[in-house]
Amino acid sequence: MSEVNLGTLYIVGTPIGNLEDITFRAIKTLQTVDLIAAEDTRHTNKLLQHFDIQTPQLSYHQHNQQSRIPELIEKLHQGKTIALVTDAGMPGISDPGYEIVKACVGANISVVPIPGVSASITALSASGLPSNKFIFIGFLPSKSKQRQQDLEILPNLQETIILYESPHKLKQTLEDLAKVLGKQRKIVLARELTKLYEEFWRGTIGQAIIHYQTNQPRGEFTLIIAGAEPDTPVISEDTIKVELQKLLEQGISRSQASRQLAYQTNLSRRQIYQIALKI
Repeated sequence: MSEVNLGTLYIVGTPIGNLEDITFRAIKTLQTVDLIAAEDTRHTNKLLQHFDIQTPQLSYHQHNQQSRIPELIEKLHQGKTIALVTDAGMPGISDPGYEIVKACVGANISVVPIPGVSASITALSASGLPSNKFIFIGFLPSKSKQRQQDLEILPNLQETIILYESPHKLKQTLEDLAKVLGKQRKIVLARELTKLYEEFWRGTIGQAIIHYQTNQPRGEFTLIIAGAEPDTPVISEDTIKVELQKLLEQGISRSQASRQLAYQTNLSRRQIYQIALKI
């Protein structure tokens, strides 16, 4: 029986802005593989032209991944080598690259990472916030219920939090963060990383809301948010009820009281409101 020579999937990191950030190894890989699976072939073509790379491309993105994965796996079974690239950064981070990697692992096909730039680590390294422990959230869900569930885990996290956000959703995300984390939580917003107009904005969530009311968000954003203080006391439900009762007796509504206490504790407004309904 003849031995089957399986191909290899290379996960190739590409620049997030400045083309000089690409590695020699990435260029060599893109030159020598049989095929490049790109999130957007038009975008990747600019990178390939810049480095005079002639390797053919095939589109692979969230809208065609279900049909593309079997096709790519078949090519790999034929011994082909494939480089997976995203528009910017490392494939598989907040994009459908994870699915093809999972399929290759399941099929015992070799997966080789070619490290490159990542917006999350790039922003974190220059943020000035603790980088020894962090949690990467990526993009918050757009659907209301799942978005609320993801937001509600944030107040108790002591790790630095990393989010991605598009410019047209930034203002709403800042408002949502203020509701669950309070307006005084420190935040760094990084945009246009490694590009000509690279910018780091530093302040509190409340200050960020005011800033972007008068400054139109432009470019993709990486948000670096300070974690909860380690000594933040865990407040019991009975204590919350006592404080709520005092506020309710002053004629403040449950909703207003919940919002006020959310700013003073490590609990979200929704969590406190559920307690208020028991009074």
